Amino acid sequence: MKRLIIAMSGASGAIYGVRALQVLRAIPDVETHLVVSPSAQRTLMEETDVTWDQLKALADVLHNYKDIGASIASGSFRTEGMLVAPCSVKTLSSIAHCNSGDLIARAADVVLKERRRLVVMFRETPLHAGHIAVMDQATRNGAIIMPPVPGFYHRPKTIDDIINQSVGRALDLFGFDAGIVKRWTEADTSLDLSALTPTNRD
Repeated sequence: MKRLIIAMSGASGAIYGVRALQVLRAIPDVETHLVVSPSAQRTLMEETDVTWDQLKALADVLHNYKDIGASIASGSFRTEGMLVAPCSVKTLSSIAHCNSGDLIARAADVVLKERRRLVVMFRETPLHAGHIAVMDQATRNGAIIMPPVPGFYHRPKTIDDIINQSVGRALDLFGFDAGIVKRWTEADTSLDLSALTPTNRD
């Protein structure tokens, strides 16, 4: 069983975290550990039709945002790493400066100190010098900054096409082929997500 931490902070783009959880449920032997900030819960309500109960049901394990004694707060608890989707400026700043005041920041710091993979879907634009500085510092700490910037070579026809490509490419960085990426020069073998409801693993 491979474990992956999924964290959702309060930036716009809650659907990225939702979609990551949805597609990971279709990958055998992956155990997801979810942490959601209070601001992310509000953003989820504003931006999607996914309820809080539906989101919780997508994860194998749900951790309290304030529980810095959770399993994922310890380096001895083995994971493949952590995806922060979406990532707010506040969360990125905490990661960059090792400010472990909540479980998202603490788990991210653990992933970095254990030399595991931390992928951060930073959702902010335009950027000022402070944003660029914290991206630089987080990168120096070992994080991979991956803003969900859409590509267009795969000829997206819907918003879902754009979301799936971004999430699939993020999961690629952990070695998970989610079956939703349309790859350059390869035949289209994308996973059909039409039947993948928030609570349906198959």
